[in-house]
Amino acid sequence: MAGEPVVIGAGVLTAGEVDRAARGAPVELDPAALERVAGNRAALEAAIAAGRPIYGITTGLGALMHEPVPVELSRRTQVWLLRSHAAGTGPDLSREAVRASLAVRLNGLSLGYSAVRPIVLQRTADLLNADLVPSVPRTGSLGASGDLAPSAHAFLPLIGEGRVVDSEGRTLSGDEAMRRLGVEPLELEAKEALALINGTHFMAGIGALLVVRVAALLDAADAALALSLDALRGSLPAFDPRIHALRPLAGQVRSAANVRMMLAGSTRVAGADGRRVQDAYSLRCGPQVHGAAREAAEFFARLVSVDLNAVTDNPIVLTDPPEVVSAGNFHGQSLALGFDTLRIALADLATISERRTFRLVSPTLSEGLPAFLSTSPGPSSGYMIAQYTAAALVTELRALAHPVSADSIPTSDNQEDHVSMGMTGALMALEAVDRAESVVAIEVLCGCQALDLSPGRAGAGSHAIYEAVRRRVPVLVEDRPPADDIAAVEKVLREGAVARALADAVA
Repeated sequence: MAGEPVVIGAGVLTAGEVDRAARGAPVELDPAALERVAGNRAALEAAIAAGRPIYGITTGLGALMHEPVPVELSRRTQVWLLRSHAAGTGPDLSREAVRASLAVRLNGLSLGYSAVRPIVLQRTADLLNADLVPSVPRTGSLGASGDLAPSAHAFLPLIGEGRVVDSEGRTLSGDEAMRRLGVEPLELEAKEALALINGTHFMAGIGALLVVRVAALLDAADAALALSLDALRGSLPAFDPRIHALRPLAGQVRSAANVRMMLAGSTRVAGADGRRVQDAYSLRCGPQVHGAAREAAEFFARLVSVDLNAVTDNPIVLTDPPEVVSAGNFHGQSLALGFDTLRIALADLATISERRTFRLVSPTLSEGLPAFLSTSPGPSSGYMIAQYTAAALVTELRALAHPVSADSIPTSDNQEDHVSMGMTGALMALEAVDRAESVVAIEVLCGCQALDLSPGRAGAGSHAIYEAVRRRVPVLVEDRPPADDIAAVEKVLREGAVARALADAVA
């Protein structure tokens, strides 16, 4: 395990902290939070002892809410609940997505309204810290009543069932995982299985990963725009801060500033000397389009931040005075809307990036660059087909942009008659960000090739990106498979080299 521990329960949990936990940082439970959790559990025990009907504790679930559950069956019911709800299908979610979701669930439980015992949090933290990651099929959550199916798979190992994958990629049974931890499987008490599966933690965990990735992608897109402007000898006045102050959207202002700083020192771009009156929209309107994507990402990040630090299971147990309240915080509509918005923004961000790639390779639009950025056009195709790939990716992104938050399908005998489909939106968003990163990587690849094929000094930021790419990808002289070049630049983007070049230029 690497990095400083992510402390759970001591304050506001950020997307960055969830991302660190997802990538292997250990988690640490705040002692005061565990005391809070223990006190809340005592409040539930008092409510159960009073003999009042309590949804999901002394009654069945969903449409079975009118069916009584005898107290003596409460432990067995926890096992049945986890087993019956582990109905997921399809490939497993990534280790990062599952680790992120477990960290978010721990944070929600640590707030002290879910009436679990502290040992439940400790065992979950033990799994994370041993890097024993539950196997969780990707499909099964409707994003309301919580992320039920994936959560059931995720927490079966606590009772010695289900499967985990260790850090070496070996699959172990839940019972083997507990033995590796040196503990007995947990015997869950009343309410605990419901608290583990009922909530928005899988949506929010994936959302946190996307917040971090999209922030880096937005910076990379600004850097790619600057690189294309350098390569195509674009016009700089459109990025004048006085212009953007007249339409002061924060995202737009930031993108324009990023591009301006990236191009500092360039002898290739045109200034206010009349050499270029104006550029095509994909260049000139970059800040407006990138800025709109930044606004969407900010909206998304705010919604995710709320759920990272929320209590989203049902029923909720209040401690002082003791009261058990059935409500609907598990409904993921806010996140579902956020995922839909984010995918639309990513599709448009990729669309304008692909248009710039088209200009870079097109002999009729590239300001004198060789056709398709080839050193010998005709015998050689250069990066012609790289642009085809960008176009194919954009088409896939447009399909992924279809909103699913309005696609409610009632379940549980119509007791759950409106669901968010937010987990579907989350999975689609993971696919969308992969594709958008690839489209921007293709623009960066072509922009670097263009700098090699025409004279002039690039801006300091453009040159830094060029150097980062050229450490992985040599200039294209003779045709070779562009797939390898694209993959290498994707890696440069995902490792943050482009974002760092931008940060250095802006500093």
